[in-house]
Amino acid sequence: MTSEPKCNTCDDNQCDGKNQQPGEKEEEFLERQALKSRMCGIKHKVIVLSGKGGVGKSTVAANLAVSLCMAGKTVGLLDIDIHGPSIPKLLHIEHVPVRGTENSIYPVDVGNGLKVMSIGLLLGERDDDAIIWRGPMKHSVIKQFLRDVEWGDLDYLVVDSPPGTGDEPMTVIQLIGDADGAVIVTTPQELAVQDVRRSIMFCRKLDLPILGVVENMSGFRCPQCQAHTHIFGSGGGQSMAEKAGVPFLGAIPIDQEVVR
Repeated sequence: MTSEPKCNTCDDNQCDGKNQQPGEKEEEFLERQALKSRMCGIKHKVIVLSGKGGVGKSTVAANLAVSLCMAGKTVGLLDIDIHGPSIPKLLHIEHVPVRGTENSIYPVDVGNGLKVMSIGLLLGERDDDAIIWRGPMKHSVIKQFLRDVEWGDLDYLVVDSPPGTGDEPMTVIQLIGDADGAVIVTTPQELAVQDVRRSIMFCRKLDLPILGVVENMSGFRCPQCQAHTHIFGSGGGQSMAEKAGVPFLGAIPIDQEVVR
């Protein structure tokens, strides 16, 4: 799929999307220009990261996107977890068909200003299939999600990344180019915190600002007796944030409603 290039979204003559770079092929220039033009319509880009799987990163990304919508913002939620997309299930849209044209893909409009795109939406009835792709294939589909999806003008694009510091988060950070920063998700126990620390170093090596750390699954309050039990310990995320010199955004307890 190729995009019709257009770079008339701003009057910035210094924008690197205006001119072809030395050694850049014409096709590469047109693709980069189309991507740059699409991203110029989005005011803020936030990447949700974690070096550890199973910490509830997709839940945090979905709640962040929905909360921004509730605050009156227009939001895109992009799920780039190619091998384990969770966003469609979380938002109950896993069987909503995706429409498109020769040059564009239309995100699923959830309503209230929220638009969503995920590889999970493209699987249809084959949602049990394993996606066995190497890095270049994943790079290509993430580029399509940024360049060819009709996001329109958004206040925020929230990107839900797979765990780790591999191809997918590196690709989306490099393609966006000017992301506002990363929200890093961990659970309290040291085994998780140890892996999540690597996400902080990953962001620093890529010059991506760190907006802060969220400690998810931080205790459970019994609905019967109201006792608060720290199933996975407590304070690991806050301690990590303090040691790394980055903001601690808060702790989120386990909620039975989210599980349901």
